[in-house]
Amino acid sequence: MLTNKLTLGQLPERPEPLWRGGLSLPIFNPLEDDCETDVAIVGGGITGITAAYLLSNAGKKVVLIDADRLLNGTTGHTTAKVTAQHDLIYDEFISHFGQSIARLYYEANMEAFNFIKNIIEEHNIDCDYSIEDAFLYATTDKYAKKLQQEWNAYQKLHIEGKLVTEIPFNIKIKNALVMNDQAQFHPLKYLSKLVTLLESNGVQIYEHTTAVDINEDGDRVRVITLNGKSITASQAICCSHFPFYEGTGFYFTRMYAERSYALAVKTEKDYPGGMYLSVDEPSRSLRSASYKGEKIIIIAGEKHKTGQGENTLEHYKALEGFGKDVVGINQVLYRWSTQDLTTLDKIPYVGEITRGKNRILVATGYRKWGMTNSTVAAMIIRDKILGTGNRYLELYQPSRFYIDPSLKNFFIENTDVVKHFLKGKLELPHKSLEQMENDEAIIIRVNGNRKGVYKDHYGKLHIVDTTCTHLGCEVNWNQGDRTWDCPCHGSRFSFNGAVIEGPAEKPLLKESFNMTDLLSEDKTGY
Repeated sequence: MLTNKLTLGQLPERPEPLWRGGLSLPIFNPLEDDCETDVAIVGGGITGITAAYLLSNAGKKVVLIDADRLLNGTTGHTTAKVTAQHDLIYDEFISHFGQSIARLYYEANMEAFNFIKNIIEEHNIDCDYSIEDAFLYATTDKYAKKLQQEWNAYQKLHIEGKLVTEIPFNIKIKNALVMNDQAQFHPLKYLSKLVTLLESNGVQIYEHTTAVDINEDGDRVRVITLNGKSITASQAICCSHFPFYEGTGFYFTRMYAERSYALAVKTEKDYPGGMYLSVDEPSRSLRSASYKGEKIIIIAGEKHKTGQGENTLEHYKALEGFGKDVVGINQVLYRWSTQDLTTLDKIPYVGEITRGKNRILVATGYRKWGMTNSTVAAMIIRDKILGTGNRYLELYQPSRFYIDPSLKNFFIENTDVVKHFLKGKLELPHKSLEQMENDEAIIIRVNGNRKGVYKDHYGKLHIVDTTCTHLGCEVNWNQGDRTWDCPCHGSRFSFNGAVIEGPAEKPLLKESFNMTDLLSEDKTGY
């Protein structure tokens, strides 16, 4: 349901991540001619760029494409914690998979941690990298018990850490779990250096080039782009957040999308160091960052399934209220949101898109821990293509299926999809179209069909058919980002219908009604 426009208070008018502010990134042309290469990589985030770096260093000819600008997707909207402390996960992994797999997951992410550290040192990358202890903290007895169980898991897995009863903030906690000597950095400064190294390695990079399909032809594959051009390669890698090509993997049934929110703020109180994440709901995350030579704080949290939240500006305001209470906010510099994909068992999918399809590889489902998991993915992909073997390959293999927890979660997530599919079809209008304000959106019915109307800052109407072009669910309005979001599988569209996030590949249908037509047709919306 849509709510009225909010007063933003201190919040910036439009969302923009801290990491892109003031950073000059190279610009690349779209692909305009067919080409051939050894490896075609689709997706210009941390996975694609790291994989291109590793493969080009190994002598492979690489073409890298992105539907938008490099680093403008999930990588550009992260909180950029480089850590193996991935919320409450190790006790759960021991319960479902056993200690060996849980330990292997930890080792994979620590190997990625060390890879990033070594790359920064080797190339002397100025990316605000700092070693920090990572904290999980609980404010309730229920989650204090869960932290105790996680601490027990740390001990079983020989993970260095400790259980403490205080953190250096005005937050009443029950206990906190520390993982020592983790890190944080500026992800785009780190990756922009890798992009320059790709160019020196001869990697061909194309922006504003949308991949829409893959055709297999013997020992070669052809990546087809929206403008009809193609990239012929021995192998193709799908690392475009949600796979633009699923084969018969049915990834939309095996992952769900969540949105979360972040503020970058100047504060009254000095930051005491460390990276913090609450395990209670709603979640709260804290870390420091550098802004024009001074230390600021990133406050994040407020997760919900994509397309299923209330007015998303409320999430920013909740983070702002938390920040005022805990650190004292002088100024909100940036606000942004991000989308994360979670698999059925919470381990990412990396490897053959379906078993036996070794020429098409995929990397997706990092949950909220993409800095290390993406680096693990790039190393697995490199080793898979080079045929050198990788000890983490089976752990991340997309075709794996653990009955516990995957079967239960499969039914939970897909039952939720059906619920929201029906809700969107049956929901009735209840708001007057004449009462629309500028910078507001409502849903109306025209000839019984659901339409979305956004009235921009200048009073111009932007009207779309709200039926998602993926599988026909009805999208909902996201006021905080001014997007139409699908509650079923996480597709997102701009206010005029253009695809922002998959799995949808086609835009929402634009409509050309004027206000007179709409008022004569149906006077109520919602």
